[in-house]
Amino acid sequence: MRLIIEPPTWLGDAVMASGAIEKLIESINPKEVIFLGSSFSLELLNAKKAIINKKDFSTYKKFPKCDVFISFRRSLFSKLLAFKAKKAFFFKKYNGHMVQKYSHYVNDILNNLGKKSDLKIYKPKLNYIPKNYTKPTAGINPGATYGSAKRWYPKEFAKVANYLSDNYDIIIFGGPGEENIAKDIENALTCKNYTNLCGKLTIKELCEHIGGLSVFITNDSGPMHIAAAFNIPTFAIFGPTDPKETHPYSQNYTIISKNLSCAPCKKRECPIKTHECMKDIKAEDVIKTLKERGI
Repeated sequence: MRLIIEPPTWLGDAVMASGAIEKLIESINPKEVIFLGSSFSLELLNAKKAIINKKDFSTYKKFPKCDVFISFRRSLFSKLLAFKAKKAFFFKKYNGHMVQKYSHYVNDILNNLGKKSDLKIYKPKLNYIPKNYTKPTAGINPGATYGSAKRWYPKEFAKVANYLSDNYDIIIFGGPGEENIAKDIENALTCKNYTNLCGKLTIKELCEHIGGLSVFITNDSGPMHIAAAFNIPTFAIFGPTDPKETHPYSQNYTIISKNLSCAPCKKRECPIKTHECMKDIKAEDVIKTLKERGI
């Protein structure tokens, strides 16, 4: 059997789907597995055979005929590709956290294919070895790919990093295009024991570095979900997004939010132009929470 899997496009969603995807492959046990997706998701899932989805005719030409096509998306282009599959599945609406939604989806597929499904929730699972730091290390992650509304402010991140620097070395994380944000934090730091790795890591290296941290301060983002997969103590700053759907899926996290009446709006940019859901969160709020957790 040839199985083609289209994982979620965004890094964080791919992390949240990783355990369900592993269960899918394990249960179907196909002769060949091909992944179709973004470069981020393909690298994260360590895809051996892969097609980068450019969502154009070149992708359609590369997409081979297959026995089963399973998409974790609902796009029209994905449905066009399904004409080359004997059987196709597309993600549908479920309730709960995204990890639960992806798990329910996979369980439904396995039942449809006559495979044994234990109806469990499949936690994120990343097969990377965490970095072994010589000193306790705290990660600061100011980026968020989906939009500016999810981003807390660099000066506030810097204040938290300065507080943590007494007991932890500091690493500033971030992806391509977020270098200016990371530089703003760097310029506001008073400590010297920091490293700015924004835009310098592969997905593999990002997972390894985050996996070895002692504590992680982050926006709602892909790296936040990587930290959750490794059960790193995570302090997640939420404004426009819904923690009920995307909180770190682990036993070791704290949500920091002002819970405003306009949140969660789930918009890329603040629709009322005030951004109060993030502006109202101050470094002192985060530091107080860290102290309460003994950090």
